[in-house]
Amino acid sequence: MSTPAHNDSAPDAAKPSNFLRQIIEADLAQGTHAHNRWAGTPGDAAHQAGGAPDPARIRTRFPPEPNGYLHVGHAKSICLNFGLARDYGGMCHLRFDDTNPEKEDQEYVDSIIDAVHWLGFDWKEASGRENLYYASNYFDFMYRAAEYLVETGHAYVDEQTPEEMRANRGDFGKPGVDSPYRSRTPAENLARLREMRGGKLPDGAAVLRARIDMASPNINLRDPAIYRIKHAEHHNTGGRWCIYPMYTFAHPIEDALECITHSICTLEFEDQRPFYDWLLERLAEGGLIARPQPRQYEFARLNLTYVITSKRKLKHLVDNGIVSGWDDPRMPTIVGLRRRGYTPEAIQLFCERIGVTKDYSWIDYGTLEGCLREDLESKAHRAMVVLDPLKLELTNWAEVFGSDTHLEHCHLPALPHAAEGQTVPDRRFTLGREVWIEREDFEETPPKGYKRLFPGNKVRLKGGYVIECTGCEKDADGRATKVLATVVPDTKSGTPGADSVKVKAAITWVGVADGLQAEVRLYDRLFTDPQPDAGGKDYLALLNPASLKVATAYVEPSLASAQPDEKFQFERFGYFVADRKDHAPGKPVFNRVTGLKDSWGK
Repeated sequence: MSTPAHNDSAPDAAKPSNFLRQIIEADLAQGTHAHNRWAGTPGDAAHQAGGAPDPARIRTRFPPEPNGYLHVGHAKSICLNFGLARDYGGMCHLRFDDTNPEKEDQEYVDSIIDAVHWLGFDWKEASGRENLYYASNYFDFMYRAAEYLVETGHAYVDEQTPEEMRANRGDFGKPGVDSPYRSRTPAENLARLREMRGGKLPDGAAVLRARIDMASPNINLRDPAIYRIKHAEHHNTGGRWCIYPMYTFAHPIEDALECITHSICTLEFEDQRPFYDWLLERLAEGGLIARPQPRQYEFARLNLTYVITSKRKLKHLVDNGIVSGWDDPRMPTIVGLRRRGYTPEAIQLFCERIGVTKDYSWIDYGTLEGCLREDLESKAHRAMVVLDPLKLELTNWAEVFGSDTHLEHCHLPALPHAAEGQTVPDRRFTLGREVWIEREDFEETPPKGYKRLFPGNKVRLKGGYVIECTGCEKDADGRATKVLATVVPDTKSGTPGADSVKVKAAITWVGVADGLQAEVRLYDRLFTDPQPDAGGKDYLALLNPASLKVATAYVEPSLASAQPDEKFQFERFGYFVADRKDHAPGKPVFNRVTGLKDSWGK
């Protein structure tokens, strides 16, 4: 995402405003970051002072932990951070927050990079330099910052047990109690910190804590831990470190080294903002980081109905075979949404449409589906499919056309509402003596108002002829095995006689002669409850038993050339996609993305 040229503070007027845009526009108007410098790479104050004026008018970041697959909530953050940088002539960094030595995995790093690219975003500057960073590459500076805090009396080594620390922390109604180690001198603390760094203490024996205020009404300011001992290999730094920074300490430092101007996160970090500001102010006082420091702003996380986003709970679904994997099309992961058939454009539209606020609320899953329909309506080629096949025989075929094997060539537009000037091919297929129809399109004894096939009634085979039902053949249980009908001559669609016989219904069909057998996976919502893990609910008891049904279907021959990940509208049934893993020539597999309208639960 190269930095575009912007001459004013306001983005495209078509973009809806929100409180974050208002903050950014005010900063740009006031020149808050106009004198920022950027040396081309992250670094401390001295490093950045040697750089040129920052060409990015703002800098944001997307900082995932590489310990799982991204989900739809992360998609909102990606679209927000990269979108704001794009709209205001800035740059968004992709940063892997890999401070935890035991949870990172290259598989997750690769999947995150792929997800952000797929959503349509990049982290390259105009020069081609990539703003892709790893928090673990800043460990040296973080430790330097820790020693500085100790030397200036702003941090100390605490050797209480975890239980003692918890008890002495106090609660919302009771102030905390100073640690007996809080009064150590800076020299004593520095020596002990270096012993921690040197591997002389076991895991859990001590932590480094910021010295702030044990009586603060904000519990996060009651001397929070900033380093802990962890004798563990790290995927990037190997065995070089046996102490690791806490996230609340590492996060603001990462932002400062990368010259982030607007650090945007979800509301659960709001109570941590005072520590964020306290830490950066202490480091700026010592000249370690440049001014103005980054500022943190919080927005409400995405709560989407019928979805859970807890990594632990999603992992349980995967590990116990409840879903087929992280990319199961029922999963809210980005890889799952992608395999389900969602498009980057639909997800971006969804994120823009739901907006950004500080208010906690639930977004109906139908909003996401609606954005997909809106995106695919003018893109997805149409096709006919029969999901519950029942054979229909046109008993007078040879009489009308001179041969039982005669095939009538038919066609329909691939996009019935193509834009002006858009070239759209026809779909071509054949009608013969036998066709497949939906079982629900025939009733021997029709209910009131039924307009499809029943003895004596006429319907049109879409794109083909008008036919008249004459009866059916049944098995020993009385279930129809074949529908019998006659073709009405000279009524083929697109010919002068097409309107000579009036009918009240047209039904979809697939010819037996050229139809293709396909596996069609009818995916639905994974849970039956709109808030499956809220209020202590057992989300496993709320799994939807009908979240996947597999049909052996017949599809029209135009789908023989369908490529993996290609989207279609199956007439009357909704939007489908050729499965990006299992679809193959001679073995078509299609997934239902969503229906033509939101009728879930109705």
